[in-house]
Amino acid sequence: MKTIVFTGGGSAGHVTPNIALMHKLAQLGWEIKYIGSATGIEKDIIEREGVPFYAISSGKLRRYFDLKNFKDPFKVMKGVYESYRLLRRLKPAIVFSKGGFVSVPVVLGSRMNKIPVIIHESDITPGLANKISIPFATKVCVTFPESLQHVQRDKAELTGLPIREHILSGKASRAYQLCDFHSQKPVILVMGGSLGSQVINQAVRGNLERLLAQFQIVHLCGKGNIASEFANTRGYKQFEYLNEELPDVLAMTDLVISRAGATSIYEFLVMEKPMLLIPLSLQASRGDQLLNAESFQKAGYADVLQEEALTADTLVEHVEALHANRETHKAAMQSRKESDAVASIVKLIETFSLST
Repeated sequence: MKTIVFTGGGSAGHVTPNIALMHKLAQLGWEIKYIGSATGIEKDIIEREGVPFYAISSGKLRRYFDLKNFKDPFKVMKGVYESYRLLRRLKPAIVFSKGGFVSVPVVLGSRMNKIPVIIHESDITPGLANKISIPFATKVCVTFPESLQHVQRDKAELTGLPIREHILSGKASRAYQLCDFHSQKPVILVMGGSLGSQVINQAVRGNLERLLAQFQIVHLCGKGNIASEFANTRGYKQFEYLNEELPDVLAMTDLVISRAGATSIYEFLVMEKPMLLIPLSLQASRGDQLLNAESFQKAGYADVLQEEALTADTLVEHVEALHANRETHKAAMQSRKESDAVASIVKLIETFSLST
């Protein structure tokens, strides 16, 4: 039985695509291990999957000044040493990295052990962690066609993004019961990323009465962000976060309001959910969500509302326009060339594992 080590963390988008691959590889007889941060979101997600999890030291890679920048390189160095020793013990045939700051020590430790590394980049341009890791990778899988120009040609492979089968298995009837909704009025799912978004939360609640006149709303508002004053509002259901129930809620959903993280928007695309994307601004990010949103808008999958233009009124205007044009968006999604990212990446994994 061959062993594969996965890594990636810092956000759910750096973990959930790994799960899609892990399930398929387990069916093929692979032994699965995971290396991540002891304090990252990946620990809880992976342990729920029943996969052995190994924690290493990791420092955050920042593009801005912070006093922690002076000590975090030492954490990264410690993480490299820990990864090196751990990988010598686990003896994987291959390492698969989904990015995030915790992945850098694992990729470097893999190189020191001469273990092949496959990296996956979700966004159009590589994040800082992947930029550091790519020179040490055997292959780099990318989600968007636009990404090919940012990766060394002999390493790049356009695969798309692995989608969990679990996310496609929902039943709308269960979600209607969970939310106390009915099927006579369309449903909007509002998501602000794994931690929620205060600006999106405020815009939704700032014109809630007008929205509820036309729609029912499931609002994933982030930890600690439930507004008690709306707890008993008919047609408006708040959750901090959904896990097992998310497929059911997506099956019930007609429209989505979301940030533009690649993992989430590709899941919405596969499920043919018209989207209003509100990407993180350049002030709050490196601009990856702006590029993701632009790509989806050009393809006809989504409408985009920039955060700088977001108000309670502009949100309603864009939602109404999205609903009016929903069939056009669905047609664009249905006409795209279907690709099986899981099958493509698994094939790569099995090919390169033969060299070990």
